[in-house]
Amino acid sequence: MNSSISTLMKKKGSSWWKTVLASRKQKQPGIGIDLGTTYSCVAVWQHGRVEIITNNLGNRTTPSWVAFTQTNRFIGEAAKNQASMNSTNTIFDVKRLIGRKFSDETVQDDMKHWPFKVIADPNDIIDANNPLIVVTYKDEEKLFTPEQISSMILAKMKEIAETYLGKEVKDAVVTVPAYFNDAQRLATKDAGVIAGLNVVRIINEPTAAAIAYGLDNELTDGYNNKVAKNILVFDLGGGTFDVSLVAVQKDLFEVKAVNGDTHLGGGDFDTRLVGYLVAEIERKHKKKLGDNPRALGRLRAACERAKRNLSSTTETSIEIDCLFDGNDFCSTITRARFEKLNLDLFEKCLEPVDKCLKDAQMRKADVHDIVLVGGSTRIPKVQELLQNYFEGKELCTRINPDEAVAYGAASHAAILAGVGDHKDTVLVDVTPLSLGLEVNEDAVMNIFIPRNTTIPTKISKTGYTSKDNQEAVQLSVYEGERLIAKDNNFLGKFLLYNLPPRPKGECKFDVCFNIDADGILTVSANLIGTNNKDEITITDHCGRLTKDEIDRMVKEGEIYKAQDEEFKRAIEAKTTLENYIEDVTMMVRRRRHMMSEDEKRLIEDAIKRTMGWIDWNYLCGDVSLFELKKAELRSVCDYVLGKKSRKTKVTELNNVD
Repeated sequence: MNSSISTLMKKKGSSWWKTVLASRKQKQPGIGIDLGTTYSCVAVWQHGRVEIITNNLGNRTTPSWVAFTQTNRFIGEAAKNQASMNSTNTIFDVKRLIGRKFSDETVQDDMKHWPFKVIADPNDIIDANNPLIVVTYKDEEKLFTPEQISSMILAKMKEIAETYLGKEVKDAVVTVPAYFNDAQRLATKDAGVIAGLNVVRIINEPTAAAIAYGLDNELTDGYNNKVAKNILVFDLGGGTFDVSLVAVQKDLFEVKAVNGDTHLGGGDFDTRLVGYLVAEIERKHKKKLGDNPRALGRLRAACERAKRNLSSTTETSIEIDCLFDGNDFCSTITRARFEKLNLDLFEKCLEPVDKCLKDAQMRKADVHDIVLVGGSTRIPKVQELLQNYFEGKELCTRINPDEAVAYGAASHAAILAGVGDHKDTVLVDVTPLSLGLEVNEDAVMNIFIPRNTTIPTKISKTGYTSKDNQEAVQLSVYEGERLIAKDNNFLGKFLLYNLPPRPKGECKFDVCFNIDADGILTVSANLIGTNNKDEITITDHCGRLTKDEIDRMVKEGEIYKAQDEEFKRAIEAKTTLENYIEDVTMMVRRRRHMMSEDEKRLIEDAIKRTMGWIDWNYLCGDVSLFELKKAELRSVCDYVLGKKSRKTKVTELNNVD
């Protein structure tokens, strides 16, 4: 502590300094996490700017993959790199499962292309409709919810940030696709809790990208005057697709409309290419490939690489040795063939753009900039179709499509913490889907909050009883755009009890829909003129984890983390033992002329036994066993070499340790 601080402490007292430290601590912004379908990214506001944090391999994005083996759990690159050897226990695309039902048509379709197994929750006695992922971990079958797998990825991003910052990280802004429904948003928040994060805000991915673009680019006209601009964010990632129209001014980001598809992205383009090549293989070899998950996993990985290559070249080859039954596979894919296979999907990307413009009541000419976000926007045909739709308007490629969302999330975390140059910036978002009620099972959905309504928002309406002497009213909450309530996504229901016995239509009650800044909904009903009130925060709709389940998963996550750390220490102990063997071997080789045949044989036999033990126990996760074997070998070496010159020889041997 320097003298100036000491002087201030004497003048103002130690309590003043504690207050200063507390205020500084409160201003530390959280991290921003882009939890992607295929890749995730983490960033933090530091030194007056956003910094994208690299992982332990120096990469700025981390694969959203989790793998389980006989000995360990892998996350990120380590999981993806071993996928071909362990396909049934390597989990990816979990974002396509989170917040969904097992019976969901998209889930059933995706299951056909995944090498890992997904089942309906056997403990869900109501409808057995929650999906669970089945893996074999340490020779034992385990069941994981999509929230648990997502939490492992979030925990990895948290660990990457903590390693970089050198301190514990708690607060985070996490992004989700703009078209995620309420269940998916809450499930993502649950995953953050399981990962040990305080998710201070859930924001939409294209909104985060708009923040990144607006803060990183001067919005000026040709005369260097600051102007408002309408930005269309076209976010096509690995598994989701969003379009947002955002009006950007100096300190205001106002979302005008959102649209999209939570089941469209690069993974679907890969699937089309995989299907084409599987048909080619089966036609050529007269054998079914669909029953071989390992072969399909290797083929899918090769197709993903080919797709990436075709963004920069017009032709690429796919070569896989011993794909199945000893057969090699080789094929050449042209960009034209790839575009033909996926043309309908590429054209499907323009439908949300058109709907978004209509919802925002804008013309194509009203859009000033078109910002591309997500790795799949690198596909030339996608860019061509989008540019043609906007009549040749130049697309904005100035921001990194893989990092823009995390950049915007970290910027928003800094804004929420009140730090940085843009701490006065205001974000105005919208709700992606209409929200409403079905009252007394009358089938029709009564919309309270239309889609693209600015949030946070609060809207009230008056309801009436539909029967004589009705004692209770059932209020069922839905989200969606269909006329019939049951055709929409059911969120939850509650009852307003103890209504006074009156003729139908005479008993009135107020219903209030309240959406907070995270897009999370609370619905309340109040009998007019009384204290009779009930409400539901849509946090316990079918399929969401209970508090007890979350607490259990948090504890399990801590156990898995401890096991990972123990295995890491065991690997380090094994490496230390192998290095010791190498050093002793070199020492014996240099001093062979000073040793008798019996002494050489004694040490060589000890080394051989130790190496044999390592070969049989290379998967051992017990640090103490490796340390014990090193101590046994060292005692033999000390005994033999100590006979020659106890002081010098033992000193040298200790130095190699």
